[in-house]
Amino acid sequence: MLFQIKSYLSFLWHSKNEHAVHSPFVFNLLTKCFYDKKRKPEYAILKKYRKSLLGNKNFIEVTDFGAGSRVFKSNRRQISKIAQTAGISPKRAELLFRVTNYFKPENILEIGTSLGLATSALALGNPKAKVVTIEGCPNTANVAQNQLAEFDCNNVENVIAQFESFLISENIQATNYNLIYFDGNHSKKATLAYFDLLLPTIDNDSVWIFDDIHWSEDMEEAWEIIKNHPQVKVTIDTFQWGFVFFRREQPKEHFIIRA
Repeated sequence: MLFQIKSYLSFLWHSKNEHAVHSPFVFNLLTKCFYDKKRKPEYAILKKYRKSLLGNKNFIEVTDFGAGSRVFKSNRRQISKIAQTAGISPKRAELLFRVTNYFKPENILEIGTSLGLATSALALGNPKAKVVTIEGCPNTANVAQNQLAEFDCNNVENVIAQFESFLISENIQATNYNLIYFDGNHSKKATLAYFDLLLPTIDNDSVWIFDDIHWSEDMEEAWEIIKNHPQVKVTIDTFQWGFVFFRREQPKEHFIIRA
């Protein structure tokens, strides 16, 4: 916790808003997407999706996995409690919806479904997109699948698998993903492994979003390596999320932005 407080204070000291941004691409993204204050009808659906989970008092067996797909721990948890503590916040869900709606990606990949709170934002952001979401815990994935169906998120393919093994075994590099949301394993080793495995899937306009880039010293090190990768051209650090762009026409720039 102390590490995160220090990181956040550093972020506040260095962060800027759109007035300090000279890149037209990033300026437009901030003013037309990040800072868009207009209410969207989809926000009400996202709110109802969350409210439905918060009212679900059923218990499920939740399995967390460690290295090599070994079971790290398994315990019974109430769905409402998972919704309170895991997954995306209401504000971040709305931002994820706006980002998806702004870029309109055709193929979306989410690593870490949990209860589908972020998945619903991705699906609603572009109903014409194909959203593939991966979850390791079968019981959690089943709750998300039922929930997404109830809210007519019919463009989602739910995959129950361990992240790295799925990325390797499914020859996923043959697909071009226009947007990838990384919210699975918040460790340096796993994050960089996913980065390397998915790098062949990018096109010039791909958008990658990494969750919890300041979660630990480990994750900050991973973020620095990603920023410095030669194929990465533009990054935006919003403290909780790190946005990565591969636009070959852009000069290499890094932005720290309050969003």
